[in-house]
Amino acid sequence: MPSHREPSLPEPSLPEPRRPEPPAGVKARRVLRNPRVWAVPAVLVGLLSLLMSLLYLGGILDPRGDLHHLPIALVNSDRGAEAGGQPQNLGEQLVTGIATAPGQGDAVSWRRLDEAEAKRQLASGKLYGALQVPPEFTATVVALGGASATPARPTVIQYTNPGVGSLGSSIAAQIGQQAVHQASLSLGTRLTALPQAQGLDDAARLLIADPIALSTTVGHPIGNRSGLGLSAFYYTLLLVLAGFFGANIIGNGVDVALGYADNEIGPWRARHPVVPISRTSTLAVKSVMSVGLSLLTSSLIMLAGVVILDMDAAHLPLLWIFSVCASSAVGLGVQAINAAFGGLGLLVSMFVFIVLGLPSSGATVPLDALPAFYRFLALFEPMRQLTDGVRAILFFDAQADAGLTRAWIWIGIGTVAALLFGFAMTRYYDRKGLHRTVPELA
Repeated sequence: MPSHREPSLPEPSLPEPRRPEPPAGVKARRVLRNPRVWAVPAVLVGLLSLLMSLLYLGGILDPRGDLHHLPIALVNSDRGAEAGGQPQNLGEQLVTGIATAPGQGDAVSWRRLDEAEAKRQLASGKLYGALQVPPEFTATVVALGGASATPARPTVIQYTNPGVGSLGSSIAAQIGQQAVHQASLSLGTRLTALPQAQGLDDAARLLIADPIALSTTVGHPIGNRSGLGLSAFYYTLLLVLAGFFGANIIGNGVDVALGYADNEIGPWRARHPVVPISRTSTLAVKSVMSVGLSLLTSSLIMLAGVVILDMDAAHLPLLWIFSVCASSAVGLGVQAINAAFGGLGLLVSMFVFIVLGLPSSGATVPLDALPAFYRFLALFEPMRQLTDGVRAILFFDAQADAGLTRAWIWIGIGTVAALLFGFAMTRYYDRKGLHRTVPELA
């Protein structure tokens, strides 16, 4: 029998899924018309821009005018000679004239040192430069009026110190050059007035009118891949930024994991269940993570700078240990400030570690060429202390008196102060019952 097939029914058509409509709510223009929305951001952004401009530009505009006791050595190695039947030491007269020249004020601190001590202080970063009168200076001056047709010019040796920073060494070199030039003209006036100078030809008279030549050499060399002495500053800046940004990233990550902050990536938003935890315990978690991750960041900074970019660096184990401790101290300080001030902690810690630290670090513009306000900040600002420590390790053979001891002391002070302040504040909040607000109940 032929099979009988039932007619097939058409498949029911499903309605196309509808895209969710954006939630209806307040329009953007209505929000922008509300003055209270603008007030706090305008005040904070405006103050931040004004203060940063005043701080950063105020410290660099007139370094020569702001000079205050810039240390430069004067070394007299002249053995002296007989002139006109009398023993003379023109080198002693020269350095005395430079040190007591009128019109210098307190801009320069001329230090009368012997050659060995001057080299030691150049090698420990205590001097920005040095002027040395060589042993045969007086004898060479006396020979200018002699029978030689081509007498040698008396020469003063100038030593630079690029390890203290290119600008500081350059300012010291300019001051030394001007001082020697003035001393040369003064000596030339005396020489041209002597009776034996009257019979000299014009070329000889021009020579004795400005007799002293200046020979410049590096007093304490640093490596070619040291950024003209700026690598210490940028390395320190990396350590501070790693501690600062690392602490803020850790803080936000822990808050997300504990359910006290939302995790937003692009259009996606997630919230974890709230973990009941005290402020003190939360700070402990963040502090331990800051110290732990400083091991990673310091290692990567050294990898990038020393291994990949071939930065000149010595004492690598000490540099790594110092880097870890420095970055940890910054991270602990940021965590303590954030725990105490909450949302404002980012701005407070940014001022403490970056905004006030950069212009008072003495790394780009020497402290002796900064206004008094910045020299005051440099007494306690972290970046100055850390820069001295890194500079001592990189350029001055890790000498304790080159700033390394001071840096270690301030790392210790900063670490203890951060722990005491942070945990004192969180324990106070916990005892007062000022627990962190649960977002769902806000």
